[in-house]
This record gives sequence, structure tokens and C-alpha cells, in this order.
Amino acid sequence: MHDSNSFLQLVNSSFRFRLFMLMKLPSAFFAGVRVVSASDERCDVSVPFKWFSQNPFRSTYFACLAMAAEMSTGLLAMSQTWKRQPAVSMLVTGLEAAYHKKATGITIFTCSQGREIAEAVNLAVTTGEAQMIRILSRGVTQSGELVAEFYITWSFKTKKI
Repeated sequence: MHDSNSFLQLVNSSFRFRLFMLMKLPSAFFAGVRVVSASDERCDVSVPFKWFSQNPFRSTYFACLAMAAEMSTGLLAMSQTWKRQPAVSMLVTGLEAAYHKKATGITIFTCSQGREIAEAVNLAVTTGEAQMIRILSRGVTQSGELVAEFYITWSFKTKKI
């Protein structure tokens, strides 16, 4: 069994994870994408409407919304693949989006499919076959109004030594 606690401790350590974002995901860092909370089953990520994340229509640029949505799914995936033996690679293979409301404030993206992600990674490890999973991240305003829905397809495959 894989223990994802050490990765989740890193994610929930504000300073250490922000430093990681600055070094590895600078566009998300400067856009203001932040982890609100992360557990084995759920991840909440926020993105604000501000100068760096804006579009010409006075709302959050779609790519910044996509970054936050992808991060909410990707952190759950990374928690299952980080330091795993045998090593497992992960890759986004698809993205679908539906926009419902103009994003003019903080948008919080939530993915609640941590268990399904863990099952897909475990299946990739036990079978040696690549596994694909389509994961939903829903973005809402602070008052709970739906802004956007993203379906991100991830592929998991054990790495050959």
C-alpha cells in the first residue's frame, strides 16, 4: 500500500508548497493559484481575479481557471504517485471545459475523486498496463455559484527500469 501522507503534508505546508510552485509552476504561482485544502479524497484549489489572472473582459482568464482545475486533480494524482515503487508516470491526456458564469472574484475548484485516482494508480501498478481516468473539477464562487466545470483525463503507467 502506498502512503500519500508525506506528500499531502508538503502540499498543506503553505511555505514549502509555495516555494515548490515558484520553482516548478511559476505561472500558477504568479496568477495566485493556491491550495485551500488537500486530503486523500479531496482537493480544493483557489484562483483569484486580479491583474495577473485577468482577461480583457474583466474576468479571470480561462487558462488561469484551467490551471486551478488541473491542480485540484493533479495534486490528488501526485499524492498517489510520489515516491511510489515501482515508479508511476502521470500525464494529462485530455481536457474538456464548460463555463457557466463569469469569474470576477475568487474561484474555488474542488476535485473529490481521490479514491478513484488511487484505484487507477494501484491498477496501473498491479497490471503493468496504462490506466486512464476522467476526473471532474468544479469551480464555484465563494457564495457557491457554479463558474466552470473541467474534466481532466489522466493517464497512469508504471515506468520501466
